[in-house]
Amino acid sequence: MALTPAGDRRTRVHVVSDVHGNARDLARAGEGADALVCLGDLILFLDYADHSRGIFPDLFGAENAHRIVALRTERRFEEAREFGARLWAGVGEDRAAVIERAVRKQYAELFSAFPTPTYATYGNVDMPPLFREYAGPGVSVLDGERVEIGGRVFGFVGGGLRTPMRTPYEISDEEYAAKVAAVGEVDVLCSHIPPEVPELVYDTVARRFERGSRALLDAIRRTRPRYALFGHVHQPLVRRMRIGATECVNVGHFAGTGRPWTLEW
Repeated sequence: MALTPAGDRRTRVHVVSDVHGNARDLARAGEGADALVCLGDLILFLDYADHSRGIFPDLFGAENAHRIVALRTERRFEEAREFGARLWAGVGEDRAAVIERAVRKQYAELFSAFPTPTYATYGNVDMPPLFREYAGPGVSVLDGERVEIGGRVFGFVGGGLRTPMRTPYEISDEEYAAKVAAVGEVDVLCSHIPPEVPELVYDTVARRFERGSRALLDAIRRTRPRYALFGHVHQPLVRRMRIGATECVNVGHFAGTGRPWTLEW
């Protein structure tokens, strides 16, 4: 489904990323726009700002959530995995089934909040097999694919690269690069993670470098899209910078701000 402009009327697109369970504001995110673009991370597994929110504290309580956040923030990932494994051992039910049931509940609410039309891709914490199940007729799910919106070509690359966090949709550098290549030349390159630029991947609150994509950076330099839009890094050192002819923009942590980023032409 492609959105084409009516006559000489300007086109306005709202862009969100890192929704993390914020269905209330998502329901209003498309107001005044011709389309909504979502760059992934719909699920709220664990809120690093409020340890009482998310799938993990719902199961194990805020105190345990606080403990696992502290371990991860200190980059003690192996200890965090061992601590989590001990908690899960006491659940008495298959871990994957418990998580899928909780994710389905969140997806049902979040996908029903999407306006028509919405163009969405996956984040690193999302479960891609469930997207198309919950996406209604007004929601297009795109990954390694292109679509025309208002006369401009948008390309979408979903997911993240492998990290010690082992979030659900992390893939190899080679698989990710193949999706970037499949998108080809576009006007707007949309991804969940940023290109691999230190200023764009450093989180000033978590005090660590997140993983960015070299393949995205190479594509930006080679194909020169007008915009490269992404999220993933919640508190980036730099939110916006130019790489050659391309304006690179972190569209913001929607779960925290409740505000979409606007692109108009």
